[in-house]
Amino acid sequence: MSDYYSPVYKVIAVPVEKVVANDYNPNVVAPPEMKLLELSIWEDGYTMPCVCYYLPEKDQYELVDGYHRYLILKSSQRIFEREKGLLPVVVIEKDISNRMASTIRHNRARGTHCVELMSHIVSELTKAGMSDQWIQKNIGMDKDELLRLKQISGLAELFANKSFSLSDE
Repeated sequence: MSDYYSPVYKVIAVPVEKVVANDYNPNVVAPPEMKLLELSIWEDGYTMPCVCYYLPEKDQYELVDGYHRYLILKSSQRIFEREKGLLPVVVIEKDISNRMASTIRHNRARGTHCVELMSHIVSELTKAGMSDQWIQKNIGMDKDELLRLKQISGLAELFANKSFSLSDE
């Protein structure tokens, strides 16, 4: 068996003008989450490379995963300047059908946030003395969502270690 090296071991810095979006990604990100992504990249840097397929005839890199990270580099002047217009990329060698499947796998594998775990995190941050404004900014939620999660965590604490069941009626 030959040695296999995952693409992540070969990250390259690609000028963003050489990167193009694919035309088959069904993933969308709402404006509040885009703001949070921009903040995340600003605070933490690019911690995950974008996944691309190299198109040699055009000398371009077509995105397979990471479209929104790519958009942030193109739209945020401060990040563009800090990153010198370079996007971290890994290249995969797959035909178009397998690239489409890869895009969907990447999107779906991210999962969704569990409400109970998010309310627990909000509870822990509140107990640690973090203000509502800090939580809203750093976790990317509005006042209503924060209030709902605080209410859920309060109710969860009321029912902790209690057993109950639905009525037979």
